[in-house]
Amino acid sequence: MTCYAIGHLRTVQMGPEIIAYLDAIDATLAPFDGRFLIHGGQNHLLEGSFTGDLIVIAFPDLARARGWYGSPDYQKILPLRSENAEGDVFIIEGVAADHRAPDILRQEA
Repeated sequence: MTCYAIGHLRTVQMGPEIIAYLDAIDATLAPFDGRFLIHGGQNHLLEGSFTGDLIVIAFPDLARARGWYGSPDYQKILPLRSENAEGDVFIIEGVAADHRAPDILRQEA
């Protein structure tokens, strides 16, 4: 099942390190079939408040998402981002194509 790496970066100190990170990240995604779905961009807020940038990277499954994040190639560039940006980063599994909202009530805890 598709899995997503999500980053909500509230602050980014744009500089040489972030530029180097951006230049290098695509090569770290390729071996794990990762691809950007959302990479910043203007949001059109409908409710609540949201500051910062949202990044969503899709992977074919949880194993490849974890493999990418833990890979030596990504770990090598990770400090370029983590030392120059503040936010939350996590991996979350998607749902099946036939998923319907009430299905969440039947999931095992």
